[in-house]
Amino acid sequence: MSSSFVSILVQVFVPLAFPVVAGILLKRFKSLDTKPLSVLALYLLSPSIIFTTLLDAQVSAEDIGITVSFSFINLLTMWGVSVLLGRLLRLGDSEKSGLTLVASFTNCVNYGLPLVLLAFGQAGLDKAAVYIVLQIIIVNTIGVFFAARSHFSAKKAGLAVLKLPALYVAALAGLLRLSGTALPESFATGVDLLASAYSPVVLVILGAQMASRAGGEWEPRLQRAFQAGLALRLAIAPLLSWLTLTLLGADRLLLGVLLVLASMPTAVNAVILAEQFNASPKFVSRCILWTTVASFAVLPVLIMLAGTNA
Repeated sequence: MSSSFVSILVQVFVPLAFPVVAGILLKRFKSLDTKPLSVLALYLLSPSIIFTTLLDAQVSAEDIGITVSFSFINLLTMWGVSVLLGRLLRLGDSEKSGLTLVASFTNCVNYGLPLVLLAFGQAGLDKAAVYIVLQIIIVNTIGVFFAARSHFSAKKAGLAVLKLPALYVAALAGLLRLSGTALPESFATGVDLLASAYSPVVLVILGAQMASRAGGEWEPRLQRAFQAGLALRLAIAPLLSWLTLTLLGADRLLLGVLLVLASMPTAVNAVILAEQFNASPKFVSRCILWTTVASFAVLPVLIMLAGTNA
């Protein structure tokens, strides 16, 4: 078992660590501004990899059904547990909202896609495609509701979704598949070139964001919320995800891919929502940092267990 753990670290996480560390160093010593890179990733690179993956993905109707069911069951269960913990720990309203964001939304796009590709190969990436598109929709609709609670704007959530190019390219990929239309070779090569740039760019962004969240003052009153957030993301999420996927009858590869994606660190987008709607952004930022750091120990174990059951 220890040799398998070390092998996964070397083969999967060491390659991932290079761009992450580069991002940390660029942020610390060159004050890297990640905003332009984030725009590049969100509006060009991410749609490119989603388009190519959905266009070529070998996904069955059964896989799609299980993925959709799991996405919503997992969201509801993690939301329910976070609400229960918030009440038991007597957290304030802003901390309760922040805890819901920490529990419900993972960094499955920026961190998850490169990880799945390295750990499970192209077949795993195919399985991940539907889940990723669903998460993009969910975080920009239900995520706004979780963050805003009483002053939720359905119009604002709808507009946020409509501004995301990933949704349009996903629809285009679906239409091309249904019609049996093939892209011109030169066009497909260009899109593949953009898609290949996705992983290194977003991992550099992740490293820079980790460095920017490392500093700042920490309020002792947030410690209970922070501990609850770590427990939710690092222990409760993997356990509930495994149980749900087992009950849904997911095949071994799909189970492994969705288990890893659902157990990723807290999504960076969570702190954007937390800042916008005053959902304890300092607490959410700290959870993003430490769940990401801890993931380098937790995720290899999950990948190893998925491989053992494969």
